[in-house]
Amino acid sequence: MQSINDLADEFKACQKVLLALGDENRQHLILEMMQTGECDGIRVGAIAERTNLSQATVSHHLRVLKDAGLVKMRREGTKNYYYFDVDTEAMNQLLQMLTHAKELMESLPDRSGENR
Repeated sequence: MQSINDLADEFKACQKVLLALGDENRQHLILEMMQTGECDGIRVGAIAERTNLSQATVSHHLRVLKDAGLVKMRREGTKNYYYFDVDTEAMNQLLQMLTHAKELMESLPDRSGENR
């Protein structure tokens, strides 16, 4: 039971990342940032041009991704450049939670009722 409680705590710690990755538009934005080949970052307007999303919508989704530690922003004067750069602590928490969940599920007996 303690292991399940620990997993629940780990899951709670990963909620921002899971929420950010769970949205199809945000997944699309991450892919667009990766596929531009612009390692230095890309501006909101350029991302909006590559998608069917408005600049305001792109800005909102980038803010969620940034708050979750999946995207970073670099400022040059009045211009903001966004790039995919995952916070290693957030990624390590997610990997730990997924590994723990996998190990826990593998240790449980079959509960499907199909082997009876």
